[in-house]
Amino acid sequence: MRKWVLSGILASEEIYLSQLEALLIPMKPLRAAATTSQPMLTIQQIETIFFKVPELHEIHKDFYDALLPRVQDWSYQQCVGDLFQKLNLKVKSTKDCKDQSMCSMRIDYISQSFFFLHPDYPLLQDALRISQNFLSSINEEITPRRQSMTVKKGENRQLLRDRFMVELVEGSRKLRHVFLFTDLLLCTKLKKQAAGKGQQYDCKWYIPLADVTFQNIEDCESNPIPLVQDEEIDAMKIKISQIKNEIQREKRTTKGSKVIERLRKKLSEQESLLLLMSPNMAFRVANRNGKGFTFLISSDYERAEWREIIREQQKKCFKSFSLTSLELQMLTNSCVKLQTVHTIPMTMNKEDDESPGLYGFLNVIVHSASGLKQSLNLYCTLEVDSFGYFVNKAKTRVYRDSTEPSWNEEFEIELEGSQTLRLLCYEKCCNRTKQGKEDGENTDKIVAKGQIKMDPQTLQNKDWQRTVISMNGIEVKLSMKFTSREFSLKRMPSRKQSGVFGVKINVVTKRERSKVPLIVRQCVEEIERRGMEEVGIYRVSGVATDIQALKAAFDSNNKDVSMMMREMDVNAIAGTLKLYFRELPEPLFTDDLYPNFAGGIALSDSVAKDSCMLNLLLSLPEPNLVTFLFLLDHLKRVAENESINKMSFHNLATVFGPTLLRPSEKDSKISASTTLPISMNDSWSLEVMSQVQVLLYFLQLESIPTPDSKRQSLLFSTEV
Repeated sequence: MRKWVLSGILASEEIYLSQLEALLIPMKPLRAAATTSQPMLTIQQIETIFFKVPELHEIHKDFYDALLPRVQDWSYQQCVGDLFQKLNLKVKSTKDCKDQSMCSMRIDYISQSFFFLHPDYPLLQDALRISQNFLSSINEEITPRRQSMTVKKGENRQLLRDRFMVELVEGSRKLRHVFLFTDLLLCTKLKKQAAGKGQQYDCKWYIPLADVTFQNIEDCESNPIPLVQDEEIDAMKIKISQIKNEIQREKRTTKGSKVIERLRKKLSEQESLLLLMSPNMAFRVANRNGKGFTFLISSDYERAEWREIIREQQKKCFKSFSLTSLELQMLTNSCVKLQTVHTIPMTMNKEDDESPGLYGFLNVIVHSASGLKQSLNLYCTLEVDSFGYFVNKAKTRVYRDSTEPSWNEEFEIELEGSQTLRLLCYEKCCNRTKQGKEDGENTDKIVAKGQIKMDPQTLQNKDWQRTVISMNGIEVKLSMKFTSREFSLKRMPSRKQSGVFGVKINVVTKRERSKVPLIVRQCVEEIERRGMEEVGIYRVSGVATDIQALKAAFDSNNKDVSMMMREMDVNAIAGTLKLYFRELPEPLFTDDLYPNFAGGIALSDSVAKDSCMLNLLLSLPEPNLVTFLFLLDHLKRVAENESINKMSFHNLATVFGPTLLRPSEKDSKISASTTLPISMNDSWSLEVMSQVQVLLYFLQLESIPTPDSKRQSLLFSTEV
């Protein structure tokens, strides 16, 4: 009987092995082709289609080869339990639940044919236990998540939302997991996981929704937000990009799963740190005794979202209450099962088959709004996500006293791994307190807000895509067009001699008989006249139509260009200056010297770095050098107003670094192949960050020491 059962298993193993071998035949050439320039499938797709096939073939071949001679040389005392025990342990390590289930049924069947006194019986029972424990853990993972818990009196307490958030505690940032239930707000801390134990939460505090109030800065004690230097934030982003590159390299080797696991852990740590340090916008809640709690978030959209959902739920919560320590412990324990957010909200923390986001430039036209019930002074802002948090990128003008505002304003927004575009409509308020503004509290009222996912497949079409964002009866019409970074940042060779845009800087300065192009001087003068306290100057996009009008005026040498600039929004003038440098056929730092600047900034020896960078700078052609020094002085004056305009050296370097240093196409490290995916790879991100570091280095220098032979020339030049 036992030999007959085992002979049947051998026959099924032969069939199973032949099927696995049939799968291995096409897998090998497909894997080899994946490393060529024209792969049929990517490595990731191959790993998905042929998941664990080589490993399973090896495991079952070993099992078959060991079982066959024992069955052929059969006796009553023959033992096979050790083979099944080893098989189960190996299959468990592959995490293939179908294969494990098949093993479990076989062992159960064989066990019934063996007397419990037989020496094989304990081994078979142990193999069955291993298999069933593994399958039970799989069942727990796929069990639908609980939506609610029962509280006293038979009522249900349902989870409305949960998020990772940053709490400000005695001047320090703390990462929290916040749970909003139908009757209370719970703030928890995830405990450090001990070996062999599951997730656990510690309750930090809770407030019944009936008692929740929202505080503004004037309602609570002064509690300054500890700001993190932009350089530190950028260093975290660089580290994240480097770790992601390492993970991709390890995956291409198809080995080193332990190395990948270690790198993923490092990536998670860096992402957590970035989430902790990046938000600076206060969201304050208080309990009925007036005790306040402060969260830091990155977006006015999120702050409004939390307030709306809490206020809506408060309409259904009329009574205050308190929880006993046992009830609080039970509630906190239930959060492990109830949670919907298991990882920190980073765009990088995605599975490989998920979209990594868009890199490049998004042109957005905000056309008009409809559905307003009364005349308002209305304006819109646009936010996009970058490295897991949202950044305000553009703002329309205020359209006054209308139920159907029509802006028709176009903006160019830079995307860094972005996936979502948010739009907020504000009613302009006349009385804005300086105190509220400094705290990040926008005293203008949010009338409507909405968001759309940016679909890479749809946006790959180079035509304009029209869309409508509907928000509580209000509709805003938009048009969008995306240009990937490898095309939008491409410097085009030009033989153009007339105009100033797209013309070599030495040609323009020679024609104008000046050291600094007129367009640079006029834009700088106008910005210094009225834009030095503009929040986000050079970062916030100007209206694209205004920028194009100024470009045409400068190109045609329009005598009225100064008058035009006085009537335009200052962000459009800043955008025109950036566009001029971006469209230079050769970067201000020149193609020849760019690799040397990139190498110099990477030097670890500070003395060698200083010598290298200054010598390279003074090697620039005179028009390039003088124009750069003129711009550098201006940017330093902009940064002197950082407390008002929020533009630090680092922010300015981020905006201008790629614009001034990005080499021509032939010198770029990035391939110009049109087959590049719409989502840019991280090597380009690292190159851009290097360009930022070069400009940041010069911004942080107190002065540029120059030889006497150049000093007089530069002194004269910068006064032109």
